[in-house]
Amino acid sequence: MLALARGFLMICLTLTLLACQEDGPRASGEIGGLPDPLAEQRQACERTGGRWGAKSGGILFTCYRPTSDANRSCRVSSDCESLCLARSRTCAPTDPFLGCHEILTEGGGRATQCIN
Repeated sequence: MLALARGFLMICLTLTLLACQEDGPRASGEIGGLPDPLAEQRQACERTGGRWGAKSGGILFTCYRPTSDANRSCRVSSDCESLCLARSRTCAPTDPFLGCHEILTEGGGRATQCIN
């Protein structure tokens, strides 16, 4: 019985040490020996000029793309590629522009829009 307990303990210690290696699968863009499912999306984002980053909470990721009309003056939503920000009356600098913001609608009215 004691030999069985020692054998089990040795296996547990070996697995623990293997899990602590820095040059394991994660260093090569893999998770647990499997390809990182987001790596391709991240690379495609960055190839097209986007910035790959975490959404609020840091669990989900998205591609933040700069808008061609960032900070340009606007009066209605169709003046912008993304959002027309009500406070500054300028076009949003990225798409998506996460969070809750006062925007100008197509009719020029103010509305609060939340994008998570």
